[in-house]
Amino acid sequence: MNDAQAAIAEAAARLGRGELVCFPTETTYGLAADLRARGALARLVALKGRNPPAPFAMIAQDARTARTLARVWPEAAEQLAARHWPGALTLVVPARADLPAEVLGPGGGVGVRVSPHPVAHALAAALGAPITATSANPSGAPPALDADTARGYFGDAVAFYLDGGPAAASTASTVVAVGEDGSLTVIRRGAVDIST
Repeated sequence: MNDAQAAIAEAAARLGRGELVCFPTETTYGLAADLRARGALARLVALKGRNPPAPFAMIAQDARTARTLARVWPEAAEQLAARHWPGALTLVVPARADLPAEVLGPGGGVGVRVSPHPVAHALAAALGAPITATSANPSGAPPALDADTARGYFGDAVAFYLDGGPAAASTASTVVAVGEDGSLTVIRRGAVDIST
């Protein structure tokens, strides 16, 4: 196991214990929590300081894992995932009934994407479950584009920092809600044009 693999394994172990991890994504640095770990999402809400709290989007290692978050996975979601994942497209799909409130939108959906960033992908894969993908910044502050900025924001409140170098600071992910009937609603225009 090389140093990068060891760091990913350590980060995944920390997540499994309910701790928070900072990691790079294809856009900015993010904060990961394991939604199955007791108290992890409450710690993340408190750390971000969001009021009112907005739902945390998720990153999955692949489309199969993303589907485990959904109560219904419409064919339209399958087609978009096949065309644009891995990529900066977050699909908001009808959520499983047992998901925590912190990841649910007002319409009962959960947002998920498969990240093309190798560290984000490896972290979700090492955990074997989706991770939160909220930006690494306190509410109102600019998102961190490197690990040092994130460390300056959060210090020891985040258990582990995965340093992937400077983030691309590219356009945020496109967010599309997929209804049970396959209807599509663009919630946020971003890096992916779903018409292509």
